[in-house]
Amino acid sequence: MAARDPEATKARIFEAAVAEFARHGIAGARIDRIAAEAKANKQLIYAYYGSKGELFASVLEKKMLDLAISVPVDPDDVEGWIDRLLDYHAAHPELLRLLFWEGMEYGTAELPHEAERQAHYARKVAAVRDGQERGVITDAIPAPDLLFLLVAMANWAVVVPQMKRILVGGEDGDADRLRESIKQAARRIVDR
Repeated sequence: MAARDPEATKARIFEAAVAEFARHGIAGARIDRIAAEAKANKQLIYAYYGSKGELFASVLEKKMLDLAISVPVDPDDVEGWIDRLLDYHAAHPELLRLLFWEGMEYGTAELPHEAERQAHYARKVAAVRDGQERGVITDAIPAPDLLFLLVAMANWAVVVPQMKRILVGGEDGDADRLRESIKQAARRIVDR
């Protein structure tokens, strides 16, 4: 009989949950499918996370932390930051799918673990504000609004790929052109 490895089991549950929630959203996700994919039993998932909603919140929190570590906001190199953000989301489209599903489920209602999310974004806004105070980017737009605009430009094509294909085109050169357009727009928005 194989020895139990709770950390390996949690890791399998996490990866299966990421895929399930990204594919089906919160309401459509099924713990049965997560358990089958993770080769774990449902009761163990509930023991670790409590509920499907808590599992989703945990998955999203961990994915957002990975993004924050991998691609910190950089007001000194906005174009480079946009490049890194685009690359990250191309490699990890599930994060934006999770955020989209969260928006569909909760709308403007308070989120589970919202205080932690606010702290997460407050750190990003602080980086933008620091760049404004140092004069490297414009202060004509409030820091939270500026961050929201930049992130929206960088993320939207992954959230609505069908719109990207219809409006921008679906060829490799089209994606490269859009990337340059996003960086140019970001540069214009942040210029002093």
